[in-house]
Amino acid sequence: MDMHTVVVGTSGTTAEDVVAVARHGARVELSTAAVDALAASRLIVDALAAKPEPVYGVSTGFGALASRHISTELRAQLQRNIVRSHAAGMGPRVEREVVRALMFLRLKTVASGHTGVRPEVAQTMADVLNAGITPVVHEYGSLGCSGDLAPLSHCALTLMGEGDAEGPDGTVGPAGELLAAHGITPVELREKEGLALLNGTDGMLGMLVMALADLRTLYTSADITAALSLEALLGTDKVLAPELHAIRPHPGQGASADNMLRVLAGSGLTGHHQDDAPRVQDAYSVRCAPQVNGAGRDTLDYAAVVAGRELASSVDNPVVLPDGRVESNGNFHGAPVAYVLDFLAIVAADLGSICERRTDRLLDKNRSHGLPPFLADDAGVDSGLMIAQYTQAALVSEMKRLAVPASADSIPSSAMQEDHVSMGWSAARKLRTAVDNLARIVAVELYAATRAVEIRAAEGLVPAAASQAAVAALRAAGAQGPGPDRFLAPDLAAADTFVREGALVAAVEPVSGPLA
Repeated sequence: MDMHTVVVGTSGTTAEDVVAVARHGARVELSTAAVDALAASRLIVDALAAKPEPVYGVSTGFGALASRHISTELRAQLQRNIVRSHAAGMGPRVEREVVRALMFLRLKTVASGHTGVRPEVAQTMADVLNAGITPVVHEYGSLGCSGDLAPLSHCALTLMGEGDAEGPDGTVGPAGELLAAHGITPVELREKEGLALLNGTDGMLGMLVMALADLRTLYTSADITAALSLEALLGTDKVLAPELHAIRPHPGQGASADNMLRVLAGSGLTGHHQDDAPRVQDAYSVRCAPQVNGAGRDTLDYAAVVAGRELASSVDNPVVLPDGRVESNGNFHGAPVAYVLDFLAIVAADLGSICERRTDRLLDKNRSHGLPPFLADDAGVDSGLMIAQYTQAALVSEMKRLAVPASADSIPSSAMQEDHVSMGWSAARKLRTAVDNLARIVAVELYAATRAVEIRAAEGLVPAAASQAAVAALRAAGAQGPGPDRFLAPDLAAADTFVREGALVAAVEPVSGPLA
């Protein structure tokens, strides 16, 4: 557990705090301002609850049942019932980090003072996070509108001491027993509180934030592997010149070109073919790497802007406004988040595709400019990296299927009251798979490119210092065995871990300087 503390105030949170709580177990505390805002908004809800006029979410039913006025003695039961009835998720369990992000982001909105939830409910949410208790949340149950309903409902069940949860030791058991073991008293929900715990885009937002963190690392890693492939193919680095990218000033393109130039600094391989076997131009997958990688980088930047706005938002329905009004709204609709989740799946698929094309070029003796077939030590006796590329191609094919947008779909629900939904949760779930696949795809290119660079070095050419650092680090990480037969059984899983944990970037930067 990360022992640093994230303080939740009234004005939202940061992507860094989401990752710290979700992935690293950072502790959570409510600020004094948040506690005061919670108490103030609760006074407004209590005053409205005492009036005879019905107020949505306070003294009425929900969704298509909003026209029914609920009597005072039934309102606590109403709040319990909405949690129980909405906890209807099915399918495999969602990952622990996703559930922690979901809970933390719901707490962020609750702490804003716009939901009417009592301070003690918010404190219980923080206590559950700090105890390392993780509700069992299922894959299916959110349409990305009116909140990530079923996922958030399973989290709210845990606060009530109901349903199943996972303890800090990884054991799943009754939530009530886990709360008791950590000295946490289950909450008894009052007016509006059940609804407030369910009505947000927190699941899809949490997955967006974590995907952005992972993709930043993968895009830098892909710049490095592109540079290694260019070098191994004896390509020219002239296409990376800053003045060329300045006349098409997309920021991401310039950043990727600069990364590649840094990695290739001092290489004795780039442009070598111009001496004895001139090529007018390198293939698109080599020459246009900055344009493709860079367009993806710019998409990441736009997605981060959307995530930042959402992290500063208070998503609930109805909301408590500073002037004391409690108003219905449509801010729970997940369209802004769903769109960028789908955008990211598209650019991740395209990045995977261009990585695979370079790998294939490295393995094809007709296009690799002197490299052995499939980078085999003894072609024919062994198959080299032939099947590693098959694996990479299978992953790319799946990435293309995952790039089909979820947000282009909608399906009506709640007796046509909720007649247009975002499918943002589904977009987030498939993006997580796409990010996992992309790490594996980049790892295969890395494996092939480092092998090819080593072959060039054995021929007497001198690779760039950063390339040599990448080769040495990958070997030290155990992705290659000792001796001349080390490529016969490629440990692609080790290469995958090496890439996704940022070890490639960490190995290259001490030589190349900081990479974008």
